[in-house]
Amino acid sequence: MPKVTEAYREARRSEIVDAALGCFAAKGFRGTSMADIIAASGLSAGAIYGHYAGKDELFAAVVHRVLSARSVELEELRADHGPLAPGEVMASLIDGMRHEALSPSLFLQVWAEAAIDPGLRELVQRTLATIRRMLGGLVVEWATANPELAGDDPEGYARRAVPVLMGLAPGFMVQRAVLAEFDEDAYLATVRTLIPR
Repeated sequence: MPKVTEAYREARRSEIVDAALGCFAAKGFRGTSMADIIAASGLSAGAIYGHYAGKDELFAAVVHRVLSARSVELEELRADHGPLAPGEVMASLIDGMRHEALSPSLFLQVWAEAAIDPGLRELVQRTLATIRRMLGGLVVEWATANPELAGDDPEGYARRAVPVLMGLAPGFMVQRAVLAEFDEDAYLATVRTLIPR
């Protein structure tokens, strides 16, 4: 039997995540079953379960992919412009998320489910902790470079600012999902100007 390479395993895992992302985007978190993901992937159940234990683990892999893409975008922006102002960080993060295949209503579903499903709550908490760390590092860097705006305690500034910054993304997603007249571009432009740069 030929040996399966790590590159092959990663390619197969990526293929499964693609299928899961398509299902979650089309049917939402609750509406998607493992049978849906198996059918969308064209693989056998054994092939899927050989890589992922179930729907929650697959959703975690989708979230990891989305966050990794945002992290790369922020690093590229930072490499071009130096320390990023908090508003620029959040506008970039939100803008990247709105161009993902995942709908804003999916984010709302997951947040609502996390309030009553302990397993999903743990996944959301881990995800938010990752985002908090990423934002914290970027805000400390900016605050260190801009003491006239952030004061002389960059870590303290970041501790106070990051929870507020994190509230901007759900606010965007809620309004995008339920308000027909919501102006996404104006929201992002205002985030950039309201928070120092």
